[in-house]
Amino acid sequence: MLRTVKPKNARSKRALEAREAKEVEDARTAIFVKGTHTGEVVNGVMKELMALKRPNAISFSKKNSVRPFEDASSLEFYAQKNDASLFVVGQSTKKRPNGMVFVRMFDERVLDMCEVGVESWKSMNEFKTPKSTPGHKPLMHFASELFDSHPRFIQLKSLLMDFFNGEVIDSICLAGMDHVISVSLGPTPATLNTATSTLGATSTGADSGELPKVHIRAYTTRLLASGTRIPRVELTPMGPSVDLSLRRHTEADPEMMKQAMKRPKVRKQEVEKGLGKKKKNMEVDEMGDLRGRIHLAKQDLGKLQTRKMKGLKAGMDEDEDVEMSDGEADTRKHKRRKSQ
Repeated sequence: MLRTVKPKNARSKRALEAREAKEVEDARTAIFVKGTHTGEVVNGVMKELMALKRPNAISFSKKNSVRPFEDASSLEFYAQKNDASLFVVGQSTKKRPNGMVFVRMFDERVLDMCEVGVESWKSMNEFKTPKSTPGHKPLMHFASELFDSHPRFIQLKSLLMDFFNGEVIDSICLAGMDHVISVSLGPTPATLNTATSTLGATSTGADSGELPKVHIRAYTTRLLASGTRIPRVELTPMGPSVDLSLRRHTEADPEMMKQAMKRPKVRKQEVEKGLGKKKKNMEVDEMGDLRGRIHLAKQDLGKLQTRKMKGLKAGMDEDEDVEMSDGEADTRKHKRRKSQ
């Protein structure tokens, strides 16, 4: 059981409040953990995925005895210490070679898991093309109907969307979409056309051999002139290129998933700020400040009291240019100094 940390000062209290659940969450941090034995293939793929996930990625260089499907207490400890909600655990054994486990957390507890096996891959270094800028949000593309119908691929799509998704933003510049991650499937077996609801119901992985392979490709984008307002987009492979096969998985608990998908109710203070029921003559601007409109009667500016100045007296005419000699100007300056 994880101990509850109580803040000792205002600084630690602010740090704990920053880790609390929010309606708009921050960018998810992923931790890459190596098992007792990984191998060259798993190490290379995890390094490439971490390059796509940067800067929201943490790598554990040492080997750890981690078995997510048997005991997830160590992952919960890592999630609490590093404020992370995603894990990629690499482990290669004789029974399951070149394996990786994608783990998703909620409230520092394991929500669901999906194990995949690396069939083949190509590094970024093999593609002599420009690379994307770290920290930019990728454009995700899923090219198969099974991502919306089959439960195993629905879970994989949700995991990959959370894994590659960055900060939640309202709008983005078109030039900021500098790379695309495409996820497609191999040839679909004939059994999946009529039995999509029966396959993938268990977590033992006995029927994983009938599922098609998953192909992950990354491309950089180039915006070229098209003669219209919308530019022509050209894709260039940048790597990595990874082929995966689905293995074991664990579905999310319905009650925990319900809590994870729950949105907080609008509070009374937010209603007063205009975020809830709209009030008359009150609105919230783009900066989140409350602004109100007040209606006043017509004012007579002729009776407005202003500062009295000698230059604004009725006898003085500002439009007329008065010419005087140098002697008269010096005499007038001398009188002003005596009066002061």
